[in-house]
Amino acid sequence: MANVRHLETTVQRVVTEILRNDVKDDLGFLTITGVKITNELSFMYVYYSVYGTEDDVKRSKEALKRANGYIKNQIAHRVKMRKVPVLVFKIDETYEHGKRIDDLINSIK
Repeated sequence: MANVRHLETTVQRVVTEILRNDVKDDLGFLTITGVKITNELSFMYVYYSVYGTEDDVKRSKEALKRANGYIKNQIAHRVKMRKVPVLVFKIDETYEHGKRIDDLINSIK
């Protein structure tokens, strides 16, 4: 379990470096917020948030989809893993969820 947590932290750092330095596509104002690797090392979920409009989010999502294979290949070269899991990018909606809750609380006051 501790090894998986360490691996998640390492992958998050590596993906951030890859997106910042290597991916030439326009990702917009994108932040990697976390990585979750399943215990059987089948899937690697990379959570991200995008600051901007819905169009910005859509453009970033498409750019990540296009770069998925390249990013996975780079992870394989930079991180020691027996096998590289399937890479899945997921939008992190915790900020929006928290904002909705905050708005609901403020509407009650």
